[in-house]
Amino acid sequence: MQDLLATSDVVTIHLVLSDRTRGLLGAAELGLMRTEAFLVNTSRAPIVDQEALTEALRWGHIAGAALDVFDVEPLPADHPFRTLPNVLATPHLGYVTKRNYAIYHREIVEDVAAYLAGAPIRMLTAP
Repeated sequence: MQDLLATSDVVTIHLVLSDRTRGLLGAAELGLMRTEAFLVNTSRAPIVDQEALTEALRWGHIAGAALDVFDVEPLPADHPFRTLPNVLATPHLGYVTKRNYAIYHREIVEDVAAYLAGAPIRMLTAP
């Protein structure tokens, strides 16, 4: 991971939040990134130490961040991410596309019809 952080132009987070991933990127890890590098987090906010990220962005230790997830949602009006010029923030809807919603709505109808027919599909199973 150290080599990845030190050599990447863009680091994107694609992980589930767990005990192993909480705080995975802290001040030390962000400090390994190049000043020209960008961080993208559309996964879960606590994977990245938010205070360390704020400081890295504030002082130009990384070029910028694109964030779709935050420790507190909606993002408070006075949060630094709202005013830092090197932050692109979206309100936890980065996954929204017309195609994505078309599939989502079609599958809802399929799920309800299958359930009513007594043959449920896409059921969750216990681990």
